[in-house]
Amino acid sequence: MSEEIMDVVIIGAGPAGLQAAVHAVRKKISVMVLGRAENSSIHAAHVENYLGVEGVVDGSELLRIGLTQVKKFGAEILAEDVLQIEEAQGFFRVKTESRVIDARAVVIAMGTARKKLKVKGEKELTGRGVSYCVDCDANFFRNAKVAVVGDGSAAVDGALTLTGYASEVYLVSRKVDVSGELAEKLAAGKVKVLENTWVKEINGDNAVTGLLLEDDTVLEVEGVFVELGSKGAMELAVNLGVTLDSETFTHIETDGKQATNIAGIYAAGDIAGYPYQMAKAVGEGCVAGMEAAKYARQQKSAKA
Repeated sequence: MSEEIMDVVIIGAGPAGLQAAVHAVRKKISVMVLGRAENSSIHAAHVENYLGVEGVVDGSELLRIGLTQVKKFGAEILAEDVLQIEEAQGFFRVKTESRVIDARAVVIAMGTARKKLKVKGEKELTGRGVSYCVDCDANFFRNAKVAVVGDGSAAVDGALTLTGYASEVYLVSRKVDVSGELAEKLAAGKVKVLENTWVKEINGDNAVTGLLLEDDTVLEVEGVFVELGSKGAMELAVNLGVTLDSETFTHIETDGKQATNIAGIYAAGDIAGYPYQMAKAVGEGCVAGMEAAKYARQQKSAKA
């Protein structure tokens, strides 16, 4: 992996992330946006309740325009998932599928929704063997047989992580689709890949006992991790020690400047709480981008 230093890294290419990039990069600093715009909840939506929008506009078109603006102003776009964030040598080290970026400040703007399998047994057994967060729950499955369901980087990275805890790890995937380096790690690791199949049902009464696959075979496991997309903001935040709301643990707590409890980490958009509206996301992205840029410049000056 290549390694580089950026002033501000923004995780999420939706309205909050792109607006943060617009305001941050205009402060004459280096800015990188990580993520895929098509993963934004607005991508498949139709927008008509946003100021300046006449009639009904496709969310995908708004994102296309936003990406063009961000690039025009000088920010870099990297359409890759983030696998990990950690503090290292005075920076926030952000690991993607192919690169390692050291950031002076980070804006988390990934949204909150986690995709579900929508199969029988999933809802009933959530918290009883069904999990959506490897980093949160891996420790509960020491020496157990587990499966990860998914095709992308989060699924592969999660499966590799679980090999350090579980006795057996299966990756259930229609088709594994990751970068070369992750693919090499998967091939060299202990994960048992079951490709060209999917989950029809999750078995168990009070706890997960197995997965019924498309070919009607049963994979006996004690846990199943659903990872349908990029690594969730909650997992990244938990690893950094970012404080979540104390009542529901569904969003990141921020102050009036979109700052979290960790200096240099900001959050904006759906991940920062209700209401889940584009107008709020854009407003918070504006504030987060400016504040992150200010913090990054202060850090840069302090080390000069």
